[in-house]
Amino acid sequence: EIYAIRYGHLERTATHNFLGGDEHDGPMPLDYYVWAIVGERRSVLLDTGFDAATGAARGRTLVRPVADGLAALGIDPATLRDVIVSHMHYDHAGNHDLFPQARYHLQDAEMAFCTGRSMCHGVIRAAFEARDVQAMVGRLYAGRVVFHDGDSELAPGITLHRVGGHTRGLQIVRVHTRSGWVVLAADAAHFYANWQQRRPFPIVDDVSAYLEAFRTIEGLASSPRHIIPGHDPLVLQHYPAARAGVADIVRLDLDPLS
Repeated sequence: EIYAIRYGHLERTATHNFLGGDEHDGPMPLDYYVWAIVGERRSVLLDTGFDAATGAARGRTLVRPVADGLAALGIDPATLRDVIVSHMHYDHAGNHDLFPQARYHLQDAEMAFCTGRSMCHGVIRAAFEARDVQAMVGRLYAGRVVFHDGDSELAPGITLHRVGGHTRGLQIVRVHTRSGWVVLAADAAHFYANWQQRRPFPIVDDVSAYLEAFRTIEGLASSPRHIIPGHDPLVLQHYPAARAGVADIVRLDLDPLS
């Protein structure tokens, strides 16, 4: 089972979501998600979100704390053993104290990126939080970081794939479900439109790698409907609710509603 858990929101227009802007520039808000992958014996979390303080500092709305979203699914963050970090941007790598038992799975290239010379440039480091990076270094020295280089299998039915583009070491996750292979694209595509229209999001490390990632994503997924973008509010409309009365936690391992 895979659950998309919305925890944050940002009102904005389309010009902010495409490299080169958008001539129509109508409303195009972002939602912020973490993803719970639930198996028979254990659960794995993709990304850890941001906390209330970081959201307030960056002008983002915290819809529901990540811990509360996990609790709605019966998942205790303190018991999680594996957390995948797609990349080290502030909205994917925060909430440092929620997962005291977890090992963090990260690409070599991403750690080198967020601790290397690229961070000398303000425009590149703006989407990172120094304390997130510092926390990851602390986990490294505590023996709680597992590095991956390219493609690897985390567990049967869960594979990690470095695609880069948005950041140097961005990784996506492929999960085998009852409906086929689902690809959690994270920020390889913020919106369906970034992928379907081949129009990159404006925060990008390598435009060519960003565009080439779509070929990888399409090859890994069982079909286009098995591809899940990282920030699109449409995800909540396309997939069934995980719990009655909870509109912003949805099941991605079931057939879409539309």
